[in-house]
Amino acid sequence: MKTLTNFPYSKVLVLGLAKSGEAAAQLLYDSGIDFRINDQLPLDENETAKRFTELGCDVITGEHPLTVLDDIDLVVKNPGIPYDNPIIQEASERKIPVITEVELSYLLVDGPLIAITGSNGKTTTTTLIYELLQAGGLDPLIAGNIGSVASEVLRKQQRGQPVVMELSSFQLKGTKTFKPNYAILLNLTEAHLDYHHSMDDYIGSKLKLFQNQTDSDVAILNRLDSLISEQHIPGDGERFYFSVSNDSENDIIVTEDDQIQYRGNNLMSKHEVGLPGDHNLENILASIAIAKSFHIPDELIIEKLRTFTGVKHRLQFVDRINDRLFYNDSKATNIQATSKAVRSFKQPVVLIAGGLDRGGEFDELFDSFTNVTNCVVYGESKDKLYEAGKRKGFNHITITDSLMEATKKAYELSEPGDILLLSPACASWDQFPSFEARGDMFIETVHKLK
Repeated sequence: MKTLTNFPYSKVLVLGLAKSGEAAAQLLYDSGIDFRINDQLPLDENETAKRFTELGCDVITGEHPLTVLDDIDLVVKNPGIPYDNPIIQEASERKIPVITEVELSYLLVDGPLIAITGSNGKTTTTTLIYELLQAGGLDPLIAGNIGSVASEVLRKQQRGQPVVMELSSFQLKGTKTFKPNYAILLNLTEAHLDYHHSMDDYIGSKLKLFQNQTDSDVAILNRLDSLISEQHIPGDGERFYFSVSNDSENDIIVTEDDQIQYRGNNLMSKHEVGLPGDHNLENILASIAIAKSFHIPDELIIEKLRTFTGVKHRLQFVDRINDRLFYNDSKATNIQATSKAVRSFKQPVVLIAGGLDRGGEFDELFDSFTNVTNCVVYGESKDKLYEAGKRKGFNHITITDSLMEATKKAYELSEPGDILLLSPACASWDQFPSFEARGDMFIETVHKLK
């Protein structure tokens, strides 16, 4: 496993453990670099901190005293720790650089790096690119918000081996030298303002993906996304545009007769694609751009696109019960993602929505309800969803307390031929530790219904 060499810092503070902090600490330890760990969880409840303590490392747990910054010249912070945290604020005052584990891991890169960001569709696109490169025999690795964290994966990267990496705004905000050979921005919508506090900061964090690209790199962009089109994309990467409309200015498009066309040549009909939803066509076009860049034969691309049906918790088909189709889209944690999910289906939809109330309103969501026959809401945001629906003239709303109850009620309200869709438009943290746990509960409840 690779380690860091010629590291320019004397002592590093790893602030916050979890997966990324643990991986960063392990990399520093294996590289023989002096570091300190600081984590909020007390030592008697913190198995990771115990392990590093037993290794003789400098570990402080249970609190975040400002003294953890003494004799530190670099902070590697957990992406989820906000920048208004007192330790981060103090580090800024002391002019100590603050990075995320992704930036630390970049020192290990030894081959093509493909990085994907966006407000929605990151995981689907990252997974599809990985599978396309795998089909082409390129032995890719996958990292970031999928599977193992970046520094674990990049330690295993062989010279010339492609790495496909999903990146969030939280991770990108803490980058300085990070530079992917291929950088994809799928879309931009209002998200994570509780962390970033402004759209400018959120978008600026996303755009850091491109800031260090040279003219030998490629920036892959969604031409039809209105927020992306308003931005000055930094860096010198070659611009490659995709569009789901027939626009000859773009490199890859969907034509008026529904052909996916790459630089003037038809590849396949969009109706042959196995992944449901027009919004997923954007993810597919971006993925094709990478596959073509790596010279994967068209027949392998077509075969993979016909058989790829998505990622768990992202418009995942769960089951058919009495001619009703159940889909798990638990990853849809904002209004835009749920609106796109609803529009993915031409059949009548019974929508299950709700979760953490982040203070927003939901009126916009109901504008996408052209084929929604009923909406069953639950969780902390249920009353806000109900009131928004009433304001928009949508009266087929049922309030429940839990996801299990909502799923059963949705089934009672459905008719043969309906789509029963969990697409919450909210984060999961009011009742679940993660969107994955929420989706698993939905799947379990569906199977019990059967």
